[in-house]
Amino acid sequence: MKLKNVGLVGAMLLSGAALSMCTPKAADNGWQLVWEETFDSTDVNPEVWSRIDRGNVDWNNYMTKADTCYEMRDGNLVLKGIAAYEGDGDSVPYLTGGVYTKDKVAFGNGRMEVCAKLQGAKGAWPAIWMLPDPKRPDASWPHGGEIDIMERLSHDSIAYQTVHSYYTYELGHESNPPPGSTGAINPDDYNVYAVEIYPDSLSFYINDKHTFTYPRIETDLPEQFPFDGDFYLLIDMQLGGNWVGEVDPAQLPVEMLIDWVRFYKRKE
Repeated sequence: MKLKNVGLVGAMLLSGAALSMCTPKAADNGWQLVWEETFDSTDVNPEVWSRIDRGNVDWNNYMTKADTCYEMRDGNLVLKGIAAYEGDGDSVPYLTGGVYTKDKVAFGNGRMEVCAKLQGAKGAWPAIWMLPDPKRPDASWPHGGEIDIMERLSHDSIAYQTVHSYYTYELGHESNPPPGSTGAINPDDYNVYAVEIYPDSLSFYINDKHTFTYPRIETDLPEQFPFDGDFYLLIDMQLGGNWVGEVDPAQLPVEMLIDWVRFYKRKE
């Protein structure tokens, strides 16, 4: 599916902050809205989104496609983390929901914005991130890169924004240049998380406040900047793992509410 041009309708939506939980900022800074998802229907658009399959790593080992972890509510996509219940036929202690645009919609250079509200719980690990389009020859991790637009741990009042690549992960170069930073969030409200993708840099924002930029640098080492290509978007709730630590089941269920997703291109 190609990115659709929302044209005048998109401009009208951007002009009315009352129509959304979050106020988009990009329209004021030379960007043109070319694609959006507002989650105003009774289910996610199957031409854009798929529920994420379960895997065997920390971020997806509790994923389920069961409706118990998904809800459309008041113009939000709600992704849940819950304790597994007896008789559900599953062998894991928790269940989580997540969606991605893999094999359906891909994004290149431009600005990605996501408006989300994150409930806190001990062991909760919601994330908004991007991975390389599977059609890319370098799509395997970490060669094609990973762009973490937002990760939050438990009840933190900050969000982490990070990049990963062969250069940072396999070669261990995490200071030249620094691959991540943090920014303050409103922990009980909606926040806008954004990344601007350029051929020579990635710039990250929270509520339109710049947090850090990861540049392409001159180096003889391989795969320092694999980010000048197409990526798909992932939005998911997760529970537990080596980074966030143990889950407190008494604090579940926990929810991640997504108001909208918007992608912009620079105005000509």
